[in-house]
Amino acid sequence: MWYLCVFYHRLLDYRIAEVESLAHLFGVLEDGSALQWKLPLHHHPDSPFHFVNLPSEDAARNIANRSILVKGMYELWGEGSSYDELEEAIRNYPDENKLPYLVAESTFKITVDSFGKIISFQEQNDRIRGLTYIPFKGRVNLKNPEHKFWLIETDDYGSNNGLPPVVQKRIFFGREVGTADRKLLPTYQLKSRTYLGPTAMDAEMAFLMANQALATSGKLVYDPFVGTGSILVAAAHFGAMTMGADIDIRVVRDGRGPDCNVWSNFKQYQLPMPISLLRADNNLPPWRPGLKEWREELFGEMRPEPDDFLRVFDAIICDPPYGVRAGGRKSGGRKLLKGVVGPYTVPDDKRTDHIPSTAAYSLVECVHDLLDLAAKMLVMGGRLVYFYPVLREDDSTGTHFPEHPCFKLIASCEQILSFRYSRVLLTMVKIGPYTEEIAETARLKHLEFKENHVKWMEEGNLHAAVFSQSGDDAAAGNSKFSKDSKPKYRGKYV
Repeated sequence: MWYLCVFYHRLLDYRIAEVESLAHLFGVLEDGSALQWKLPLHHHPDSPFHFVNLPSEDAARNIANRSILVKGMYELWGEGSSYDELEEAIRNYPDENKLPYLVAESTFKITVDSFGKIISFQEQNDRIRGLTYIPFKGRVNLKNPEHKFWLIETDDYGSNNGLPPVVQKRIFFGREVGTADRKLLPTYQLKSRTYLGPTAMDAEMAFLMANQALATSGKLVYDPFVGTGSILVAAAHFGAMTMGADIDIRVVRDGRGPDCNVWSNFKQYQLPMPISLLRADNNLPPWRPGLKEWREELFGEMRPEPDDFLRVFDAIICDPPYGVRAGGRKSGGRKLLKGVVGPYTVPDDKRTDHIPSTAAYSLVECVHDLLDLAAKMLVMGGRLVYFYPVLREDDSTGTHFPEHPCFKLIASCEQILSFRYSRVLLTMVKIGPYTEEIAETARLKHLEFKENHVKWMEEGNLHAAVFSQSGDDAAAGNSKFSKDSKPKYRGKYV
């Protein structure tokens, strides 16, 4: 059945990808398949109004209620370019679909909404009174109605307000099936977080990442760059078990005191504590070799005892350090990596307060290590969700993302941060087992990728590329990113 899906007009690249992921989570889609989408008549592709084909109302409700960017999912009773067309469409909608929600024993509420314009209270009342041809027999209940109906209108609101252009007026009327719980965002907002760092992920994006990773009860989610735990907090909210690691032992062990650390963030929201927080290096991961994921073909129908296998991760979600606000670090120190000094063992009496030496860790090396870790540690079908920076001044014909033989890229969602650069949320699903042959193929892919696509990342100079002023930028009127050339419709800038 086709449902009207109305999105919040923000993070445009993320909207459909989030719904597709939630469809997988609730069993609506099989691996490799996609939902059917279509736009209303004359609507721009960035319009918040979309039609989506879902198998049941329960599926639509579950997706909408879990989503962050779906404003509402509606059973559409009618649409038109005028109120006369709308009336005709509603009258032609099958009575067997309408009458169960119009009975005398029920309560209802009608909400008038608009996109890109403001409708006064008096105009809203006039529009509601114009719906007398719908035989409502129940009682109005504005606080807690059984059935909620929406009259949504969009019209030509001009072309210089940053919204997608509207060709023709469109009016929708439908019954609410489900809505996003946006109350999560003020509850988890960073400004009220107990323990906060300079690179903490904002709540909205953390929940979107958790949705892309299919975080839910019974799944184990790992963040190898955990920092203050913002991403794991979102995953734990959805019921997932969590585990994190960071190279800075002061972050994962000490924080800013016994009542201001990663653990206190989970305690603040009364969430299950992480299974473990490790001091670990993404370049030298602590996991022993030879780990095997549990698979039915190995053990048959009898599920093994916990001691027979190690539970590996269902999802890895992270925001790797790419050098804009914080640069990556790896173990060793400059002298050790250059061979000036040899490896050393920290004496037992000094281990408690010892801070290991670290050296610079370029993004291209970091991403390669991350893909290798995910290929080894994710269960089959597990998801790797991570941010990847993109220089928008790059004159290349297209953006190339890291690849790995074990993974299939299923979503890339761009968030434009400035005229100079953006970050792309990559969602990858594990489609094949990790072997030594796969590892060698991945190494060759990494070398080819590093040679041809990310030379500007090799020395960790993304910060300079983002913040330095180029000669073209300094020349007035010559920059393709100058204010004069900024399009009236902002697109993904929202």
